[in-house]
Amino acid sequence: MKGKLAFVLGAGIGYVVGTRAGRAQFEKIKGWASDAWHDPRVQSTVDDLESSAARFAKDQGGALKDKAVDAVKSAVSRGSDDGTSTEPWSPGAAGSDRA
Repeated sequence: MKGKLAFVLGAGIGYVVGTRAGRAQFEKIKGWASDAWHDPRVQSTVDDLESSAARFAKDQGGALKDKAVDAVKSAVSRGSDDGTSTEPWSPGAAGSDRA
C-alpha cells in the first residue's frame, strides 16, 4: 500500500514539475500560496507567533543558560573526583613520543 502511494505521489510531482500543463498548475498553486501568505489575517497571526516566541526565548533564555552552566560545573567536578584530568587537551600532551 505504501509503495502504491509513493508511486502515485511521485507521478503527481513528476507531472507538475515535468510538463507544461503541470508547470502551469504549479504556477497557479504557487500564486495561491503567495496570496494566502500575504493575507493580512495570516500576517497578523505570524506577527503574534513571532512576538510570543521572542517573549518565550527572552524569559527562558536565562534559565536555560543557568542549567547549562550548572551541568558543565557538575561534569567538571565529577571529572576531578574520579582522578581524571580536567586540564584542557593539547596536541603535545598525547602521542608526544611519536616521531
